[in-house]
Amino acid sequence: MTKKKPTIAMKRRPFIGVTADLALPPGPNTLPRYELKRAYTDAVIDAGGLPLVLAYTKDESVLEGYLGLIEGLVVTGGAFDVPPELYGEKPKPGLGTLNPARTEFEMALLEEVLDRDMPVLGICGGMQLMNVAFGGTLYQDLGRELPSAQVHEMKGDRRVPAHEVSVTAGTLLASATGPGSLMVNSTHHQAVKKLGGGLVASAISGDGVIEAIEAPELRFALGVQWHPELLSKSVPINRGLYRGLVRAAGERLAKTKASG
Repeated sequence: MTKKKPTIAMKRRPFIGVTADLALPPGPNTLPRYELKRAYTDAVIDAGGLPLVLAYTKDESVLEGYLGLIEGLVVTGGAFDVPPELYGEKPKPGLGTLNPARTEFEMALLEEVLDRDMPVLGICGGMQLMNVAFGGTLYQDLGRELPSAQVHEMKGDRRVPAHEVSVTAGTLLASATGPGSLMVNSTHHQAVKKLGGGLVASAISGDGVIEAIEAPELRFALGVQWHPELLSKSVPINRGLYRGLVRAAGERLAKTKASG
């Protein structure tokens, strides 16, 4: 029995590039492998996008291929720090593990995405890298450099919130979550120190730490210090961040089709 063809063609989901981590498991015979928490791709799919996990490359033709394929980008977090040399500092006590291959790839990709005004969402370390891409700096270790800050590395279940942030009214973030109080999780020991040029802080925690940044002059360039993809059930309003990204990517796709 043959299946009936659909009478109405399905609208293509916008392609959302998602960066992965590069891990080297312990053992004498292990090889490097990519790792990515499923919550990231689930969040993109739930928001209406089609996630594409991007392999690292230094090949400009491959990078250009990615940029020609995707309509938006998620720069994910990970258990590593941004090299301080990228923001004009030397390593200080408290600096964590680095992942140079990942950072080099993500920075090259992020800079091109920003130059082309493509929608981008930076999560945790992705937000920190975004701030550095705009010329900002980071606290290499909050506990040492900002003793007044609360502990931002939660020990419990990251699918439940750890503290409150205040979302600034009239911002891109506020359009996704609403202004005012928002409960978030917290898994970082680095944070924005000096805000990058052209960026605004759109959420701040009670201890004064910047929890979200965005570039008002761009279509959709938003970074958050927490992991909204892990809060889809406990604080569902956080889904708005991925929905906003996919919506902006869909608008870009529609514009590209109309002009093509």
